[in-house]
Amino acid sequence: MSFGVRPDLLLALTVFEDGCATAHRLIPANRRAAPGGVFVERDHADRARASGCGPHLSRKAQGALERDRSGRAAASGRLTLYWARGRTDMSETKRINLALQGGGAHGAFTWGVLDRLLQERDIEIAAISGTSAGALNGAALKAGWAEAGREGARVLLDRVWHQVGAVHDLRLTGWIAQALPPVGVINTWMERMMPVSPADMAALVTSPYDYGPLYRNPLEPVVRSLNFSRVCAHDGPELHIAATNVRSGKIRVFSGEELSCEVILASACLPTLFQAVEIEDPRTGEVEAFWDGGYTGNPALFPLFHADLPDDIMVVNINPMRREDVPTRAQDIQNRINEISFNSSLLRELRAIHFVKELIAEGRMERGTMKDVLIHMVADDDLMNSLSVTSKQTPTPYLLHTLKEAGRRSCEGFLARHKGDLGARATVNLQEMFG
Repeated sequence: MSFGVRPDLLLALTVFEDGCATAHRLIPANRRAAPGGVFVERDHADRARASGCGPHLSRKAQGALERDRSGRAAASGRLTLYWARGRTDMSETKRINLALQGGGAHGAFTWGVLDRLLQERDIEIAAISGTSAGALNGAALKAGWAEAGREGARVLLDRVWHQVGAVHDLRLTGWIAQALPPVGVINTWMERMMPVSPADMAALVTSPYDYGPLYRNPLEPVVRSLNFSRVCAHDGPELHIAATNVRSGKIRVFSGEELSCEVILASACLPTLFQAVEIEDPRTGEVEAFWDGGYTGNPALFPLFHADLPDDIMVVNINPMRREDVPTRAQDIQNRINEISFNSSLLRELRAIHFVKELIAEGRMERGTMKDVLIHMVADDDLMNSLSVTSKQTPTPYLLHTLKEAGRRSCEGFLARHKGDLGARATVNLQEMFG
């Protein structure tokens, strides 16, 4: 249960030897606060801890209770916890992790999902794993959250995507959009007029290294505008960003104080467009080169398996899993290859989760040995099927506006159907996906 903190109103929970409990109001007087806003008696403060404001006992607090039953507290037959009580509705907070895919300009869809999700006060984002555009979204959310909470995160996400689209007010784009055809139609026109994009043509004969001192990464000014002391802050959601080590071909996940502008640029480094990003490994002192994290983890789910994090992982998918039509045109074939490549690592991790869940369900693995992950997914495959790799590389204000609004609608639909499932059951049928 979730409670806002009102110092003037405190409750005490006394748990007795026989498992019974009683609660009463009190004045904090000679009590001291433990992390998370929970008050404990002084002589148990070093052992009884709770993970957040509320009357539930966390795993650590339960462990402390068990130890106390055989220790000093057993003499009095009780362990007393005190916590601050605030919101009278005592609504349940649902803790989730976010896994944010990369996909160039299509990451604006994730922007819309996050914008809507942040309006849900009873949903707490515990951790984020992001790749490429997902890394940029995660960093903007984290930095904005550290500055001004949920609204700060929404404001900073808006600012970052306005910079990506090189436009200061997307409300004008929304007005113009009423007179324009759907983005899928515009994408088709672009492909028909230019079957091979200039970027694809250039990639066949030139390298990003051919530009010499004139080379610039256009995403760098946007990323450097973030406050990285806030991106790396301990407050707010954990943030994990994936990149691909060029030499070893292995995934590298950066977290905490490792995060930097270079890490985000590495996570979004398509090797045909950008020079590899070099980052020094503080453990070895060696400089490693990195490419886009989408090749090895799009996004990486395993950083979200930690025991202290919730079981729920919400994947925001911007690369369509399935296309009904078999591509026959050269550009369509290349587009589908791109989608399959950037979904392959996610599918491998989802299959591994499915395997573990089967072992647990069949009793071949004891519960608690490995995490029983609950997977959820927010996507709009109909929209993404109307787009292609061409639109990923063309962040026009109209496209970004359309994708943001689609993301908000998709999140709204997910919450209407499945908000009650968070913390209770998965909403992605992995048996159907892999059975």
